[in-house]
Amino acid sequence: MNEQSKRVQAMFSRITRRYDLMNRVMTGGRDQAWRRIAARELALKGNELILDLATGTGDLAFAVRAAYPGARVVAMDFSETILREGVRKARLRGEPNIVWGVGDALALPFADATFDGCTNAFLIRNVVDLPLCLREMRRVVKPGGRIVCMEITHPQTPIFKQAFALYFYKLVPIIGGIIAGDPQAYSYLPNSLTRFPPAEPLKRIMQEAGYRNVRYRLLGMGTMAIHIGEA
Repeated sequence: MNEQSKRVQAMFSRITRRYDLMNRVMTGGRDQAWRRIAARELALKGNELILDLATGTGDLAFAVRAAYPGARVVAMDFSETILREGVRKARLRGEPNIVWGVGDALALPFADATFDGCTNAFLIRNVVDLPLCLREMRRVVKPGGRIVCMEITHPQTPIFKQAFALYFYKLVPIIGGIIAGDPQAYSYLPNSLTRFPPAEPLKRIMQEAGYRNVRYRLLGMGTMAIHIGEA
């Protein structure tokens, strides 16, 4: 793991205690609904095996299980600290069909074509090698299985784009400092969007990584994108 990855890992570990609350605040309470939409994009039929990467505190993994009660989920994150919060929440929910594990999205510890699908939320904006991460997810999913990526994106409407930039780059660090006690972390998160490709270029990057039938849908007035591709 390189130095940038270590810094990101440490940052997410620091903000674990207020991570869920900040997600609700930053998205106006919409992040859970967006996760439910992302889960449904898997289009599962039965007792498939799903990998949820960068699971954090497990909310997308829980959404997959809620949408598909027969599904089994492997929930993985590279921060053991934040993963423990997911395990705690699973115990409170009485959720037995999620297996939790620590792992790196750039070097997945699974054989080719292990999973029927893969989900992630707020992962791909934070990886140090986006094409490699995309290839790893495609590698471990069976041919025809779906990979669903949920991520903040650049709104394209000019007026709203300016308003979003003011909120995301100026207000979010202040809110993060007040609620999570870590303005540095919540300065990194908005700034990570600056170098991240908008929705249409990201679609092309996924196609270049070998994904088939790539499409995306925009939510939250164009601030959130769910990209779907097939292995």
